[in-house]
Amino acid sequence: MDQFFTTREVARFLKINEKMVYSLVSEKGLPASKVTGKWLFPKNLVAQWVEAHTINYPKSDAPPSLSPAVLIITGSNDILLDKIIAMYNAHFSGQIAVFANLGSMGGLRALRRNLCHIAASHLLQEDDSEYNFEFADRELDMMPAVVTFCKRQQGILVAAGNPENITAISDFSRPGLRMANRPLGTGTRLLLDQELKKAGIAGARINGYDREAGRHLDVGLDILAGRADVGLGIHAVAGLLNLDFIPLRWERYDLMIFKDQFFNPGIQQFLGLLHEAPFIDFAKNLKGYDIHHSGQMRYPKA
Repeated sequence: MDQFFTTREVARFLKINEKMVYSLVSEKGLPASKVTGKWLFPKNLVAQWVEAHTINYPKSDAPPSLSPAVLIITGSNDILLDKIIAMYNAHFSGQIAVFANLGSMGGLRALRRNLCHIAASHLLQEDDSEYNFEFADRELDMMPAVVTFCKRQQGILVAAGNPENITAISDFSRPGLRMANRPLGTGTRLLLDQELKKAGIAGARINGYDREAGRHLDVGLDILAGRADVGLGIHAVAGLLNLDFIPLRWERYDLMIFKDQFFNPGIQQFLGLLHEAPFIDFAKNLKGYDIHHSGQMRYPKA
């Protein structure tokens, strides 16, 4: 049991009293499991949770690339983003675009530290109507340029035919149901935790809440293989894997770019592909994407 904290140990680790621990579990998503009436806290997930809630990272002055021919993109995983990166690498000889799947929050923090050129993010703000701006303002010293990459539909992924008759987030706490989750710091995990809070459900009550899948596709594959019954993900995954999908909301998925990097030739070439026929046609053949505003500058506005 060395990999777990007790309530007393996690309180000591976080330097808070034990009563506050229970509040963090129910209100802030502190990872926990209840075993025979006692709370246990996985040490590795507690460390991730602290990392995900860290602010005021020191900023590095190092350049974001060892070579001007390398375009570094970090942040949120997305099928359409994978496609445009492949297009970039095929279209521009002698140049390379690479992606690091760090989650939306991880992408912003990589941008702050000048470890990337573009951060991809879909973090839902507390007002439930806007994306990314509050997080960028909090995490970055200066507001970056914000370009819409796409809108996409998020929802609940379930097996074909919906054998468990899932209809809403409130069903996730049903006994015997297994969930595949996304990591802390991802926009999908933030959406799930906000929806659970609305439903009055603590994540620790859900079987599989601490089971993390690195990509939307991985959540779908867990369900397809029978390792999980439910999970949050994008509609495109349901379409590709022939899963059922219960929609929750359309979300805006943005690209964050520091203004002094915005006219970098590689970045401009990358953004230019948003208007090319192969990108448009690929998006039209996937479920749950809206690219009508792709490439639109959200900030600063013209």
